[in-house]
Amino acid sequence: MNENFNRRDFLKTVGLGAASFAFSGCTGFSGRAPSRSKLPNIIYILADDMGYGDLTCLNKSSKIPTANMDRIATEGIHFTDAHSPSAVCTPTRYGILTGRYCWRTHLKKGVLWGYSPALIEPQRLTIASLLKKHGYRTACVGKWHLGLDWATTDGKKPASREEQTKAQNIDFTKPFGGGPNELGFDYFFGIPASLDMIPYLYVENDHAVDIPGNEIEKSPWPAFYRPGPIAPGFKHIEVLPTITNKAVQFIEEHTKQSPENPFFLYFPLTAPHQPWVPADFVKGRSRAGVYGDFVFQVDWTVGQVLDTLDKLKLTDNTLIIVTSDNGSHWKKDFIKEYSHRANYHFRGMKADIWDGGHRIPFIARWPGKIKPGTSSDETICLSDLMATSAAIVSRELPDNAGEDSYNILPALLGKKLDKHIRQATVHHSSRGFFSIRRGKWKLILGRGSGGFSKPNHIEPKPGEPKGQLYNLQKDIAEENNLWAGRPDVVRRLTELLEKYKKQGYSREPKTK
Repeated sequence: MNENFNRRDFLKTVGLGAASFAFSGCTGFSGRAPSRSKLPNIIYILADDMGYGDLTCLNKSSKIPTANMDRIATEGIHFTDAHSPSAVCTPTRYGILTGRYCWRTHLKKGVLWGYSPALIEPQRLTIASLLKKHGYRTACVGKWHLGLDWATTDGKKPASREEQTKAQNIDFTKPFGGGPNELGFDYFFGIPASLDMIPYLYVENDHAVDIPGNEIEKSPWPAFYRPGPIAPGFKHIEVLPTITNKAVQFIEEHTKQSPENPFFLYFPLTAPHQPWVPADFVKGRSRAGVYGDFVFQVDWTVGQVLDTLDKLKLTDNTLIIVTSDNGSHWKKDFIKEYSHRANYHFRGMKADIWDGGHRIPFIARWPGKIKPGTSSDETICLSDLMATSAAIVSRELPDNAGEDSYNILPALLGKKLDKHIRQATVHHSSRGFFSIRRGKWKLILGRGSGGFSKPNHIEPKPGEPKGQLYNLQKDIAEENNLWAGRPDVVRRLTELLEKYKKQGYSREPKTK
């Protein structure tokens, strides 16, 4: 796949300069694609650390008004059993864009940092390069967090995590590699990693917008961010409004310049991930503190996109999906203080292997295609967006792409399913705990949360269960460990997980 070219001079402003795109090395597409005029615009809005229970359409007891997201659910569909492939940021984003579990890469636990090298292999098919091949104008606006190949002043690797506070050898004046422009996106604007990770600056296409000139001190919880270099004028509280404006600009500019072509907007938000810094105009709008106000601002951002689609008369031909990269970072103390369950009745929180870490909100609207006010209990995973995108353009994925991605378009459209779409779903925690879910059964290899909840790891004593097994049909809170009593299920699911690991895919190849 020949995607390594410099677009710095090519794309100066939002929406300008659709470039030609060489697409080779990924074969296996067949059939006749719909004409470009019939293909829908596609928008994926990915909230950062927003829980299932934050949305009032999914949790009537939520203390946060989410009118715009509720509107999408009312006018479309919501899923009650949707999951992220990981309970933390980077691995989920890798899975979304590639349709492949991130634990198949060198990143076996945790997340990347602001100066980490690019994680997605340059030759790998992504949603963006797939859709671009079929006439889509593609944009990524928001939080990247998949690594960038920064230039350095000494020609050596970027400073290690321990040294990064001073960004000792990063050359911000030169273009970086490995970013969205080399993976199928025509345009990129956003920040390198999470809003609490250095460097604090905006990046556009393949370069930094401003060069860091100051050092910022660590900020305390809940407006937590790490100390380090910051660009002039960069303010954490302004990031979500800024990327919202850029996303709206992309839609507007594209509609003016290329109305005959569809667009794909991948819009990974920076909120409600820490630092919790809601804008002044949303403060006090929830009953869940500054976190709740920040979620309210996420809903405001969704509303800006919906209003833009309505204004430009794009609503009827746009598939919009709103979801989250993992569960909320909402602790037991916060539940007690605000009587708000950000992760609904699921056990645990962000980073955990329990469902609170990876069961997420997933709502979608596509007028005329998705029946309004519907719901689905089909088990889906965000890695499925890859195969689903291929199905939208009437293509099948080649065997060397989207290895863990299943087409969920039939479930989105409310089709009657003869069998479940996924054979099974693998989950991963921040500490590298594995879990596999098939039907009502959920197997966890290891004891404890594997993440932020305590205890995060339990060393079993002789004779104690080595892992966890839950019947989610009867025990949604994952409280009754059946490992010892159902060795048959433990064996069967363990064997299936090991099969997925060894063979390199979970979606059966077409050529098998």
